[in-house]
Amino acid sequence: MNPESTKVHFTVSRKGHSVLLAPEGFDGDWMTATGTAGTSMEPAGRFLIVDDHPLFRDALHSAVAMAYPEIEMVDAVDIATALDVLKTDKSIDLVMLDLKIPGVSGFEGLLSIRSLFPRVPVVIISGHEEMRVISEALSYGAAGYIPKSVRKQELALAIQKIMDGAIYTPDFYQPSGISPEDQSRRRMIARLATLTPQQLRVLQMLREGLLNKQIAYELDVGETTIKAHVSEILRKLNVNSRTQAVIEVSKLDLPDVSLLSSSTPIS
Repeated sequence: MNPESTKVHFTVSRKGHSVLLAPEGFDGDWMTATGTAGTSMEPAGRFLIVDDHPLFRDALHSAVAMAYPEIEMVDAVDIATALDVLKTDKSIDLVMLDLKIPGVSGFEGLLSIRSLFPRVPVVIISGHEEMRVISEALSYGAAGYIPKSVRKQELALAIQKIMDGAIYTPDFYQPSGISPEDQSRRRMIARLATLTPQQLRVLQMLREGLLNKQIAYELDVGETTIKAHVSEILRKLNVNSRTQAVIEVSKLDLPDVSLLSSSTPIS
């Protein structure tokens, strides 16, 4: 391959831009700016990276570009930006999504993308490494789960597997037996998947404690429309009140895991 023909495109996001080189201070093996891109593995060529941490986003750009120099990468710092990109850019082959991003809680970001764009594979790249979190991400339809602690070579293999249509999980992942609690959670996950994108937005606002008239104002629709959405949300989730809906959905949230220090390559 002629290096001069290699094209790596970075799109400016709402709050910043991306560069090819890994950020200064990173000493993780898979994020270093040295190494060879000489690999025969070439997945399809346009990825969307959804992560609000610019240092990790830059490092991820560098790692992917070194392994697959022909891939084009587009950035989004939140779910709203990601959805805008996916609506206007039909050539996205893979979404690489962090779970802890502004504006969403738990798996809402993944669920929003999967609901609107079910044909686009979404791989989670996260600092969470709990078995339950991985299992639930897969239950929501994630195409794989890549810990932020993986080395560059493992990241490349994971992407290849996903683009080949397989589900990637880290070597340490061991699915446990399904308990009654797990079954209940999976049923709620399946019910959430039936909500429309607008109903998901209304549900999120319910969780924030907003009244119907406040939600109507935020979404620029009539209060009657919001009442209809709330009724449909309660029906689909098989609950009797908005309070019960909030409680049941809150049970699916991620555990409160502190972020690692900024001196490490993991965010």
